[in-house]
Amino acid sequence: MASLSHSLASYEHLFFTALAFLMSALVFIISRKNKSKSLNLPPGPPAWPVVGNLFQFARSGKQFFQYVRDIRPKYGPIFTVRMATRTLIIVTSSELAREALIEKSQAFASRPSETPTRTVFSSNKFTVNSAVYGPVWRSLRRNMVQGMLSAARLKEFCSVRDSAMDRLIDRLRDEGESNGGVVFVLKNARFAVFCILLSMCFGVEMDQDTIDRIDDVLKMVLITIVPRLDDFLPILAPFFAKQRKSAIKVREDQMKTLVPFLEMRRSILKNPGSDKTAASFSYLDTLFDLKIEGRKSSPTDDELVTLCSEFINAGTDTTATALEWGVARLIEYPEIQSKLYAEIKSTVGDRKVEEKDLEKMEYLNAVSNELLRKHPPTYFSLTHAAIQPGATLGGYDIPTDASLEIFLPTIADDPKLWSDPEKFNPDRFLSGREEADMTGATGVIRMMPFGVGRRICPGLGMATLHINLMLARMVQEFEWSALPNQTKLDFSEKLEFTVVMKTPLQAVIEPRA
Repeated sequence: MASLSHSLASYEHLFFTALAFLMSALVFIISRKNKSKSLNLPPGPPAWPVVGNLFQFARSGKQFFQYVRDIRPKYGPIFTVRMATRTLIIVTSSELAREALIEKSQAFASRPSETPTRTVFSSNKFTVNSAVYGPVWRSLRRNMVQGMLSAARLKEFCSVRDSAMDRLIDRLRDEGESNGGVVFVLKNARFAVFCILLSMCFGVEMDQDTIDRIDDVLKMVLITIVPRLDDFLPILAPFFAKQRKSAIKVREDQMKTLVPFLEMRRSILKNPGSDKTAASFSYLDTLFDLKIEGRKSSPTDDELVTLCSEFINAGTDTTATALEWGVARLIEYPEIQSKLYAEIKSTVGDRKVEEKDLEKMEYLNAVSNELLRKHPPTYFSLTHAAIQPGATLGGYDIPTDASLEIFLPTIADDPKLWSDPEKFNPDRFLSGREEADMTGATGVIRMMPFGVGRRICPGLGMATLHINLMLARMVQEFEWSALPNQTKLDFSEKLEFTVVMKTPLQAVIEPRA
């Protein structure tokens, strides 16, 4: 939905041009309508024939998360939005999120059908995030969790993170010195995380030009899979031939760019010691001979590129976005920044922060918890779908072809769950005043920035480690403040791949004495 509202207005004339084609689908539409009448779906805004609420949303001039916020007061904690051929069930309460993802976790553990473009880039749903609930998903997730994201495995990449942190600090210092102390936060944080994940994924040394080239390709993948009008109205597909051709070209570029690193890593594994700069282990190593339940062959190169891209893209922008919001909050509340710096100094003295120090810093962890409560990387958890007919939620029927969307802000800002939820206040998590559980394990879902239940993000531990480490190093090395002419930060938001600051954050850094 990221840029759909922007593109719908320019494509609206295609709808009317294609009206004749739509008439030929009348029998199909009527049959769907009769079928839906037999289901007790959640309420929702009145839908137009054929297009549902698609153009109502477009004409609102808002992004989808803003549209959901606007209509929620009228339709309650669960409602239906029809986007032409796609039915979205929006859940906005803690109680219903718990019913769906914990109490009925198996019933809603699958994923909906993908658009043709997304299918190309997911190798027909051969990823941890997109796979339907079943043997392929179990095999891929088990491998990622046990083979790459366990606490023991993460420790093996401590030196990679340490090097990336030093590089981040140097980049910030150099940019500040050449620009009157002003730096871009998101750009630098993103680069640091990207380098870490690139090294963890491929286990080979790369120069700056190579890193930038891979980054450009993977960014283009994210841009290409943004929903288009024909994803909701497939009958308009003839009008989007150029975009489909462009998507194929992006996929070819992705393969051309990443396959050489698959071959390089294969060569290193066959000839140990042949490359002194190569890491002893990488995520790719776990994938070459991965056994998938119900299938005899190992992943193909096409599937390997998809899995590596998922690993890198899923962890880059989500973490970098959190850092941008985090620095903005520290600037907004200098007393929080001062308290955090004091804790860092009292914990490590004059040496640089190391990973072993993080668990000792109660206030740092409180800040990152509050950051993820107020600013989850995305406003919707990854889409869920019912596995089989007959699923219900909140007393309503949930068809198997519907997308179940959990809206996170209304849970994290629920005054029934939080004291003064609108305020950014890390102290709420100190001395057990309020619970910081992100998994729903305590029995109540109060925040779920990484999802909960069977499909909870396997990278939760890695993401929080990266956020805490980067935030600690950035505050240890620099004092952060607003631009001289900026009396108040703009906390307006926009949805790209993640929810970012509408105006990219520029900040003034002053090296600590």
